[in-house]
Parts: sequence; C-alpha cells; structure tokens
Amino acid sequence: MKHLKKLLSVALAGSVLLLAACSKKPVRDPNAGANQMGNTIDPNSVAIPQDQAPNTDLVPRTTETPFGKSVVEPVYFEFDRSAVPEKERAKIEGAVKWLKDNADKRLVLEGHCDWRGTAEYNLGLGDRRANAVRRYLEHLGIDPKRLEILSKGSTEAKQGGTDAEWAKDRRVDFIELTK
Repeated sequence: MKHLKKLLSVALAGSVLLLAACSKKPVRDPNAGANQMGNTIDPNSVAIPQDQAPNTDLVPRTTETPFGKSVVEPVYFEFDRSAVPEKERAKIEGAVKWLKDNADKRLVLEGHCDWRGTAEYNLGLGDRRANAVRRYLEHLGIDPKRLEILSKGSTEAKQGGTDAEWAKDRRVDFIELTK
C-alpha cells in the first residue's frame, strides 16, 4: 500500500509536468498593444539609431520614414523562417553591388516580422533574419564593419489582413547610414 501511494504520487507529478510542458504558445491579441502584454519587452524601447544620443556617428538617412528607405529591394522570408530563400539571394547580391559602388557607405540590416507571435519571439526572429542576411553579405566579401543589425520584430507590422499582406512584413530592409 505504501509503495502504491508513492507510485501514484510520482505518476501524478509526472502527468502535471507533462501537461505543463505541452501547453500552447500564447497568441497575441491583435487588438492589444505591446505594453498590454503583461511581462513582455516593449519593442519601442529597444535601442535603434534614432534613439541614440545626438552625437552618435550613426544617423540614418531620412527619406520616407524616420528610419530611412531600403536602398536595395528588401529580402523576403517564409513564415517563421530565417533562412534566406534561394529566390531572394539575387537581392543580396544587389546589395553587394550597391556597397561596392558606394565604398564610403554603411548599411543597417533591419529585420521585420508579421504581427503573429509574441513581441519577444518576433524581435528574436527579426534579429535572426537580419543576421542571416549579414552572414550572406560577409560570405560574399563585404566587410562586417560596414553592416549593423537592427530587429524591429513586429513593431511596424500590419495587424489583421491577408497572408499576402503579412508576407510583405516578413523582410530585411537595407537602410543606408551616413556619418
């Protein structure tokens, strides 16, 4: 009887742990802002060149937005993926040409995600996407000192909409920096 009680309590504890480990990933409410998410990172508080001290030597070129405009066509990614798709690699080669034609320029590689997923997850995914593009550029001979990484996650993503609209948010932009 004593062993049966021990066995039942171990089985019960194991079941509780198994059920806790299998819980679903929380889905962000499209109507909730990042600050209403509870214990999450505020994506607007991450350091970006615009937020740095005014005497910084990294000042983004302003065109259509405060963060600049992509000087090369953005590289687009599949849902929840950070590997550079083969069909997008020509755009990275276009960035190599732009960097060679503009030897005194530097780029910020801005990683973006669609709105699905948590703020933390999307910041990490945007970072992985930007770093994948950076590694590809370095593999093609670009000096890493000419490249900066910035993940915007889903801070600028369109909420709601269609798969085609969300696909436009899954990208890395090439933003020119001036000194």
